[in-house]
Amino acid sequence: MSVLQVKDLHVSVETEQGTKHILKGVNLTIKQGEIHAIMGPNGSGKSTLAYTIAGHPKYHVESGSVTLDGEEVLDMSIDARARAGLFLAMQYPVEIPGVKVADFLRTAKTALSGEAPALRPWIKEVNSSMKALRMDKAFSDRNVNEGFSGGEKKRNEILQLELLKPRFAILDETDSGLDVDALKIVSEGVNRAQESTGLGLLLITHYTRILRYIKPDFVHVFVDGRVAEQGGPELADRLENEGYDRFLTDTSVV
Repeated sequence: MSVLQVKDLHVSVETEQGTKHILKGVNLTIKQGEIHAIMGPNGSGKSTLAYTIAGHPKYHVESGSVTLDGEEVLDMSIDARARAGLFLAMQYPVEIPGVKVADFLRTAKTALSGEAPALRPWIKEVNSSMKALRMDKAFSDRNVNEGFSGGEKKRNEILQLELLKPRFAILDETDSGLDVDALKIVSEGVNRAQESTGLGLLLITHYTRILRYIKPDFVHVFVDGRVAEQGGPELADRLENEGYDRFLTDTSVV
């Protein structure tokens, strides 16, 4: 069983005002097949953790480690992290003008597996996933995310997740901007991917509504760059009722 482990991770970013320390000693262990939800107020470091694991150059790792089956992820290039089985679904998926969705997906699959997938079964798999996500086949011929609505962009991210079959996926506020129907469809896609491949999932969210469809095994509360509390799915229900005020006002939280 594969394990993604974050140990005493400290991360900063440079701003006009100087160095801003964001993560201040994060520890987290995710085993393949587990679903972990990270919740917390704005600015608590949730997305910083996601982008640090993925290798965004904006974020500077001051100390600590991120390992995948004992191998240091922070020493890997971004493409090597993807080949190792890490996947990031972005909060704001970028547009790629001039690159069709179909070409993007097959190129990504080829880069990960080292060889191009057989065309006929690949097309069948793509069409099946698109149908399940209620995406029109015409999206295959459109440029990646160009002119897509927010919900269509998120479905396209989950389409990639289903087809590329990573070992661990980080979903950064995938629920943001989705209406009730789109949220359910996207969640169903995540659950299919998780159940079919034993995917390890790190789900970043502000709200509990997505957790009604994607049931977490563990919930971690981020406050001021640290894990302030962690527990089972019942912790999410407690946050729904109490909010984050008790963490923000409790000076004993570290």
